Amino acid sequence: MHFWVPEWSIEPGRVSRQQLIGYPAVNLVVMADEVVVSGPTTRRSHRDLSGDGWGVGALLRPAAVPAIAGDPLVLRDTESPLDAPELVEAVTEAMDARDPHRITRACRMLGAWIVERAGEPSPDALLANELARVIDGDPTVLQLADIAARLKVSQRTVTRLARRFVGVTPAAMIRRRRLQEAAEQLRADPSIALAEVAARHGYADQSHLSRDFRSVLGFTPTGYRADAAAAPPAASVQRRPFGGL
Repeated sequence: MHFWVPEWSIEPGRVSRQQLIGYPAVNLVVMADEVVVSGPTTRRSHRDLSGDGWGVGALLRPAAVPAIAGDPLVLRDTESPLDAPELVEAVTEAMDARDPHRITRACRMLGAWIVERAGEPSPDALLANELARVIDGDPTVLQLADIAARLKVSQRTVTRLARRFVGVTPAAMIRRRRLQEAAEQLRADPSIALAEVAARHGYADQSHLSRDFRSVLGFTPTGYRADAAAAPPAASVQRRPFGGL
């Protein structure tokens, strides 16, 4: 499980729109007044921030998804509230403590709650975790057949696991990973050539990268890089990797 903790303070009367290119996965997010399950995304999304606030989010591994979110296909490109007042209370208490370890404490509380609710993973759930690990961690995995070979299962099994535990197809998971990695590189290195970004992330050429950006995200890599460079940082984000489901 990976945790991400944004905190923001926006001047009164202003709204900061954060453009999001999410991983193809389900997130559980605790805020001061609610818990939200955010489904896997297939297109660009955004979140408007105002005032002062925080969120403690967990990027769920596939094994935990059915117990936390139900059917991820239903949640695709949307989000749904989750009735968990005890979780809101515990995480809010940790975040409001203002001690140096408050973020770690809040993440551990959220992680423990997820593990308890998810229970013991089934063999299929563990295989789904491995599916996500292979796609997310190996940039040479570009086709359905590559995943099936790594997992030593049929391509049909790979597709079934992705739909049940992630909510998108394996091809969509690969495509989103490549876009996410390319976008992160464009943000991190404004001077890098688009052709080099395309080559590093498995695109045939710069045109292929640009087509993927436009079709999925609605803008070009050049436009994305310009917007990222011009946007003031609205939130600090800290990430905490922890083991578990």
